[in-house]
Amino acid sequence: MSAQTAYAELCDQLSAQKINLLGHLPGSFQRMTKRGRRYVYYNYRDMDGSQRMAYVGPESDRVERLIQKVQKEKNNPALDIIRSQAKACIALGCLSTLSKHFRVVNRLNQYGFFMAGATLIGTHAFLGMGNALGVAWSSAHRTNDIDFAHAGKNVSLALGANMKLSVHDALTSLEMGLLPITEFSGKTGAQYRNPSDPELRLDFLTSLNRSGEVVTMPDLGLSLQPMKFMEYSLESSLELALISNEGACLVNIPLPERYAIHKLIVAGERPVNEVVKSNKDIAQAAALFMYYLQSNKEDQLYQAWEDAIVRGPGWSGRLKKGLAKMLMSYPILENFRV
Repeated sequence: MSAQTAYAELCDQLSAQKINLLGHLPGSFQRMTKRGRRYVYYNYRDMDGSQRMAYVGPESDRVERLIQKVQKEKNNPALDIIRSQAKACIALGCLSTLSKHFRVVNRLNQYGFFMAGATLIGTHAFLGMGNALGVAWSSAHRTNDIDFAHAGKNVSLALGANMKLSVHDALTSLEMGLLPITEFSGKTGAQYRNPSDPELRLDFLTSLNRSGEVVTMPDLGLSLQPMKFMEYSLESSLELALISNEGACLVNIPLPERYAIHKLIVAGERPVNEVVKSNKDIAQAAALFMYYLQSNKEDQLYQAWEDAIVRGPGWSGRLKKGLAKMLMSYPILENFRV
């Protein structure tokens, strides 16, 4: 409970900091309705005179309180307060990400990558889910990859903002040796690596398009690699804090129940030579299934399952295959009946 309380306070501090930064720009908070839900944006003029819309969050009492606080207090919270709160969360049991991974995610956050609709996926998102849900994962939470996704040109998200930024410039500014991988065609691909550091690789993904070719996003200064079934995770998202000993930052992640279902689909899609990755997918899905079943929130899992299973035989076949693998390795989950 103490860890959850500290984490909630950290999230509020980060949210206030983000909204407070917006409050120094000439503009105003606005509400918009998308897909039947109300969202809050900050409408302002950029330095070039362009009209911008920065995403704040879904309309809620908490967001309203934060906006009122920002309108009364114009001073930014000091970074050392955030850092101290992050260390307190870790000391109380929250899981942290590696410092060098955090530096990458935080720099992209500073450049507005997540405000522009990006989503942190993969194991780092899984880490954040544990802290947000109030559980500590015992395994399957370490990785050398940092995976990001963006809806690109295929899915309309409530998170979208008409911002322009350069992911390449953001990564270059870190001076961590991250270089874009070039394809045989000569085009810059959607992956960054440090040749001298095998523990650092960035992948930028999007949902599959008809051509299957890399999607170039000029407004992001980035290329995105299409991936089958990715749109399922990108259709709904959650904002939470990613924690490190160096501090914390807000990121967008898929809804946990959709993340779990997507992991089953991906596990059912992986070839035999990726058995290690498949087992990791299954382990993360199982951990989330256990949380929902033990918390009496299985209805959320069933809704996510139904949304995937009705999308066609390719979806249902892989999902059922992934479920069979999970139940074989984790028979304690056999109470999940479909």
